[in-house]
Order: sequence, then C-alpha cells, then structure tokens
Amino acid sequence: MSRLRTVSGAPLTRPTGGKFRIEVRPSRIMKRILFECILLAAIAVLLVACHKQNAVSEMEKAADAMAKAETAQPPSTPAPQPSDQAAHVLVPPGAPAVPPPAQQVQEALAAYKAGNLEDAVTRLQKLRATRVLSPQQRMALQDSIAAVMTEIYTMAEKGDTRAIAAVMQYEKMQTAPR
Repeated sequence: MSRLRTVSGAPLTRPTGGKFRIEVRPSRIMKRILFECILLAAIAVLLVACHKQNAVSEMEKAADAMAKAETAQPPSTPAPQPSDQAAHVLVPPGAPAVPPPAQQVQEALAAYKAGNLEDAVTRLQKLRATRVLSPQQRMALQDSIAAVMTEIYTMAEKGDTRAIAAVMQYEKMQTAPR
C-alpha cells in the first residue's frame, strides 16, 4: 500500500477520526527565511543600541549652539535703572557677573576634560536651571548632559571614585528643592 501525498509532497496520514490531515515539516527554505529574519532583527537592535554619543563632541556642539545664539541676538537696549534699594536687594555689590551660556559650557567642558567630573556636572546643572536659553540651546545642552552622564555612569559602574562622586552630586542636585 502506497502512502498518499499532497501536491507539495507532504505525506497524508489518517488520524483516528478518519479524515486526512497534512503532516507539515519545515522546509529548508522556511528555516532559512526564519534565520535571516532573526539575524536582521538582531542587526537592527545592535545598530540602534550601539549609537554612542561622545560627551566631548556633544559639549562642543552645545557650546557652538550657545555661541551662535549669542551672536544672532541683537544688542539689548539698556533697561531703565531700578531704584537703589531694589538694586541692592537683587544684586549684592561685588557679586560676579554671570558669564554667557557659551562660556559656561566651555568651562564645563574644560572641567570634564581635566577629570573634575563633579565640577562639570554642577556647571551643566546650573546652566540647565537658567531661564535665558533658547529652545535650540536647551536641546543642545540636554544632549550634552545626556552624553556626559552616560559616560559618567559607565565609569561609576567600573568603580571610578570620581565618577561615583559626580553621580552622587548629580542625583543630589536633581532631587534638591528648587
């Protein structure tokens, strides 16, 4: 008695119910397609996950964005002089003038390159808290902070004490009341 087969060559078997059913065996082509799909998905995940930001280049981009915005702004007209009492309350005499954002980012970059991670994190966080940034400046600053903190967290995981102290400083500043 010969076995019955389908057009594709799969053998037909007779289950106990009396009706024919098709035995499905994965073919080589289907196995290869499955393997290629899994391989492509893994490559896609790796390409997306491996996009590494360089902290120094991100900080330099932020400094450039700050400098471009400063040169694009027209010189401001002098504001009317407040009364002597109001000026005394708002700005104490002898207080240092706040440097422009581009200079603050350059100082944070210099601190980061010198290995003073806590100072770099503090400078970037203080700059983030200012309200004088344009949306483009704020985005550039956020990108640089993300890149810096990614590298600092990586160094802290490896046991770098400076990085651990910088992470603690960052978390302290993030949770401090404003």
